[in-house]
Amino acid sequence: MREVETAYHLPVIEQLPGNPETPESQYTGGLRTRRVTEHGSLSVADAWYRRLDLDNGVTRFWEPHVHPLEQANFWHIRGRDRDLLIDSGMGIVPLRRSFPDLFGTADIIALATHTHIDHIGAIHEFEQRWVHSAEARHMENPTGITTLVCADIPAALCRSFIDAGYPPFGEFLIDALPHAAYVPESYRLHGAAATKLVAHGDIIDLGDRRFDIIHLPGHSPGSICVWERETGSLFTGDLVYDGPLVYEGPGMDLEVYARSLRALKELPIKVVHAGHDPSFDKGRLTQIIDVYLQRWGMTP
Repeated sequence: MREVETAYHLPVIEQLPGNPETPESQYTGGLRTRRVTEHGSLSVADAWYRRLDLDNGVTRFWEPHVHPLEQANFWHIRGRDRDLLIDSGMGIVPLRRSFPDLFGTADIIALATHTHIDHIGAIHEFEQRWVHSAEARHMENPTGITTLVCADIPAALCRSFIDAGYPPFGEFLIDALPHAAYVPESYRLHGAAATKLVAHGDIIDLGDRRFDIIHLPGHSPGSICVWERETGSLFTGDLVYDGPLVYEGPGMDLEVYARSLRALKELPIKVVHAGHDPSFDKGRLTQIIDVYLQRWGMTP
């Protein structure tokens, strides 16, 4: 598999003296420059997004300066007639104008696998916003974790995340600033109305590529996976990934979750592109599923 990883500077949000916009040819990876800010423990990121170009027209994005709990993958898939964006990160930095080569002029469907903060942050930037009907209201009017302030997360929920295997929380859900004048307390998750409601069995047609919508709740009521049968590629959102799964919280149901995980075993999957952490194959998928089913006292 061809993989080309690139770090991208921020689009100019606020032009600072002596800090002109840097052309793409000078982008230099995910290093950070120490600067004095009112948030003394945070530095300014030289790059907010990371980008990994895979083969078959698939690109993975993530935000390396977001806490691992909310450091989601989002995926761009190039098609002949239109492109598909699966999830959209936190929306701390505008996504669309950060990658004009992908999002500049294309007809793009922005699809949410579910509506947690780390998957719909930038969906409002796109004209076509698709989501399962069970979570359309939540996408338009988000609740739950909607800020970067860790003190806003209920203590019991924080403890459940740490118990699941995530690192402790600091003051914010970010460990760097996108620019020196950024105020983390000002962030609010931006809701957006759905323009299309999807359901199990729906097809997304990009002209030369077709993707099936599979409704697999458990992590959330409207969680979906996106299946490209021709390539054996499955985009799972947060249903399963190669890291600590989150299965206790609002809208989550272990019995339903287990049924959804078992359903994945029936698909002829070659590669899983998940909502967090690197991609993996069917063998690793089966291992992850069996570990969690056994942990829950259920039959694999």
